Amino acid sequence: MPRSRSARVAVLGSVQRRASTPPPSRNNPAVRRRVVATVLILASLLLLTVYFRESSSGGLHGVQSAGASVLKPFEVAAEHVARPFRDAAGWFNGLVDAKSENAKLRREVDDWRRRAIENATAIRENAILRRLLAYEGSARFPTDYRPVNTQIISRAPTEFQQEVGIAAGSDSGIRVHDPVVTEDGLVGQVTTVAHTVAVVTLLTDETSAVSALDYQTAAGGIVQHGVGSGETLVLDRVTKDKVVNPGDVIVTAGWRSERFASIYPRGIPVCKVTSVGQTDTDLYKQVQCEPYVHFSSLEAVAVLVPKRR
Repeated sequence: MPRSRSARVAVLGSVQRRASTPPPSRNNPAVRRRVVATVLILASLLLLTVYFRESSSGGLHGVQSAGASVLKPFEVAAEHVARPFRDAAGWFNGLVDAKSENAKLRREVDDWRRRAIENATAIRENAILRRLLAYEGSARFPTDYRPVNTQIISRAPTEFQQEVGIAAGSDSGIRVHDPVVTEDGLVGQVTTVAHTVAVVTLLTDETSAVSALDYQTAAGGIVQHGVGSGETLVLDRVTKDKVVNPGDVIVTAGWRSERFASIYPRGIPVCKVTSVGQTDTDLYKQVQCEPYVHFSSLEAVAVLVPKRR
């Protein structure tokens, strides 16, 4: 019994001694770091206060000047070492900025070019439409027709097929065989019609033929496409007893009868006589003409829709 009691007391004493924690020591590294940081902060504040309060000839200012003089060579050396890298970085940034600015300027130039083209096109179309409107308001315009002004939207792929597409069709009252004109003269007739578009066969096509007469002498004939390519026309079927002179104006005859009538109204300019010839063997004169309409540069036309079909 005495042995067990003494052993129990020894165990309890050892447990109590292990549970107790020693007080923090000044040799602890964390405590030392805190003390050093506090001292440095206080010293810095003290030096700053003294520096700003003393005159320019004070001791701290002298130390600053001496330190700057000592560090100047290192600063210059660092500047020489860093300058090529800084220049390279500046050159690269400048190159990137220049490329970005160049792309921006290119977009602006393209935008201005597009606007200039659109404005020039609008001005040209406006002038063409003004001429058409002036023609439609003049005494030369046939009174039995109403105009449908429209633009040329397509052309035949070959010169042997003299046709153009227009941006108006049956929805505008256009039908097959309606005559097509400009302020200069006769263009041709409508040969195919859809709801919103139509095809116009030009006067220079080999299948076209228009009854016409000389405005000055009333000599009658048929205007057709001349031999070969181009826009040359001929006034055919003019008998030798008729008078036709170079420079005469050829217009549509616009004949009418009780049952039939020409699809073209009377008096539309067709062409101007350029040469007249005849031989003893031919039955008719050889009359060559130059059309008033420039078919290769057509941009807008007027379809003549009869007021009474």
